[in-house]
Amino acid sequence: VVGGTTYTGYLPYSDPYYSTPPPRIIRKIPGNGPITDLSLIDVQCNGWSEGGVIGSAPAPLIAPTAPGTTVTFKWTTWPDSHLGPIITYMAKAPSGTNITQWLPGTSAVWFKIAETGKSSSGVWATQTLINNAGSWSVTIPSGLAPGQYIIRHEIIALHAAWAYPGAQVYPSCSQIQITGSGNRSPTSFVSFPGAYTGTTQGIVYDVYTNTGSYPIPGPTVWT
Repeated sequence: VVGGTTYTGYLPYSDPYYSTPPPRIIRKIPGNGPITDLSLIDVQCNGWSEGGVIGSAPAPLIAPTAPGTTVTFKWTTWPDSHLGPIITYMAKAPSGTNITQWLPGTSAVWFKIAETGKSSSGVWATQTLINNAGSWSVTIPSGLAPGQYIIRHEIIALHAAWAYPGAQVYPSCSQIQITGSGNRSPTSFVSFPGAYTGTTQGIVYDVYTNTGSYPIPGPTVWT
């Protein structure tokens, strides 16, 4: 849900089989499987390089919204065993570039806007997602400069993350148009792949023996 409008996500088990695929704001995903090799472009917006699907591809639609508004993602049924954080990034398309044709590649263009890991009482973000019937909301930063952006929204499942590779990354990317006259922009960025490696804090983590706080991977949230 963006700007009060509901957009259907990309449906990997039906969309590709239409003679004219339904237009989406969410970039293609090959299925419900995870990315475990963090060196692959698949970790950016999904993909299945092992099966010949190298990364994702731009979508034909762009959803308009304003800074300070809420964007809500609806996940399919999430298994309660797949504990982990939920993290959201954004990336702005270069001036003069149409986001429906833009691939960020390995450029450092991503900034983090939201993250939730494990609460002080031991409740993981994924359990909160399940309690909310698969619904997860984030807020577009206030004053964000107008332009076309990708929102990269992910879950990192840690049920097999006691060694690398083991953490399972489930990313999706949506295209939005930020309206208004904001003048704020981040100054520090990361790349995907690149932001996470096998030695990044929070990527190797044993959810069964670690009872303390969880170090969420990636940069700090831009506010």
